[in-house]
Amino acid sequence: MRVLQLPGSPQFAHSGCGPLIAPLTDSLRPMRQQVFDRVRALGLISRAQVAKDLGVSPASVTAISSELLDEGLIEEVTLPRESDLGRGRPAVAMGVCGRAHRVAGMKLSDREHTAVITDFAGRMLAEDSISRDTQASSLPEMLDAVERLLDRVCLKAGLSRRDLSGIGIGLPGFVDHVQGMVLWSSVLTDRNLPFAAALQSRIGLPVAIDNDANLVALAELWFGTGRSRPDFAVVTIEHGLGMGFVMNHHIYRGAQRLGMELGHTKVQLDGALCRCGQRGCLEAYVADYALAREAVTALNLNSRLTPSVPVLLETLFQSAREGNTTARAIFRRAGRYLALGLANVVNLFDPALIILSGERMRYDYLYAEETLSEMADLVINSGRPCPPVEIHAWGDMLWAQGAAALALNVLSERILTGLTRAERKLVSTHSDA
Repeated sequence: MRVLQLPGSPQFAHSGCGPLIAPLTDSLRPMRQQVFDRVRALGLISRAQVAKDLGVSPASVTAISSELLDEGLIEEVTLPRESDLGRGRPAVAMGVCGRAHRVAGMKLSDREHTAVITDFAGRMLAEDSISRDTQASSLPEMLDAVERLLDRVCLKAGLSRRDLSGIGIGLPGFVDHVQGMVLWSSVLTDRNLPFAAALQSRIGLPVAIDNDANLVALAELWFGTGRSRPDFAVVTIEHGLGMGFVMNHHIYRGAQRLGMELGHTKVQLDGALCRCGQRGCLEAYVADYALAREAVTALNLNSRLTPSVPVLLETLFQSAREGNTTARAIFRRAGRYLALGLANVVNLFDPALIILSGERMRYDYLYAEETLSEMADLVINSGRPCPPVEIHAWGDMLWAQGAAALALNVLSERILTGLTRAERKLVSTHSDA
């Protein structure tokens, strides 16, 4: 089954953000954090409803919420009356205080860098982007670009860097979220870079980094279809092919934080050369550069006059739509490899949902009915249906929103669980400076 959604970015008012964890299923985290996350997820909620959802006494919720109110992390909102009689006290709900903190999220990619700024409640305040050439950058060059884009998006939001409480960054490649290391990325010339520490030293803000596909999954978990699903997979197709996997409402990264590299699973021994340096990777048959490589030969293009990859892919796609059998065969071959990769995801993880995301989702040949049918044929025959497949053709701003969600998540955990009350006041003072 395929569900097509229009491109665009979700808008958030008081609808809340973050995982909608089923009540009474999350008892391991501190109650203070559970109360705050419940308020943030629901957008607006009464104390009585929080107590009911979490299975605790109203007095406990009142005590915790009073502390959160004192610290300026949540606020009370008077709800409109259901009638015009004006009798009795108006209902009061709690919501996250958006102005308490603001964070930036940024996606660094092969062709452009995108950035957003959101408030503490997850509402987007500004967005911006800058283009770049396709050549990999040195670390200082990349830090310069991040700094330039950060200042631009802050200006759009009417803020300065001092108004931010943190920044999240998504990069393609092998990224260790915990150590803040970029082991390899197509956008950087060097390996094993302490990227988070270097950027934090440069801009004077807490920095969290992650693989960009993980952040698309995080965007879906915080703002999209995945909010109410404990387990789902996101497969991204852009210049590379990535995957993010959510398990029990959390991003699963593996023991060394480098898992879920679907694009670098092998589908052909001694096969096509992948940009990671190995051969036979799934990415080398499905991603942008793989299709472009095939198109140069199929369309009889002069290698010296080959257009840019985006132009080349648009030409290939248009040729396929006009009936060019060779162009159609290129997409069909890529679709078959994609079906193989998706079937392996189902056989390994049994997700409740697979989301195909990225700009390449405009190329519907990649997920034509025969592709999804072939995926079903390759899945273990258990007598049960395959998970649904949804197509989300979001642009890079969603990836940046996922990076902002990463910054919000790290910030929230630090405030709610990692610091004493005195230390939390210092964080709050810094954010208001």
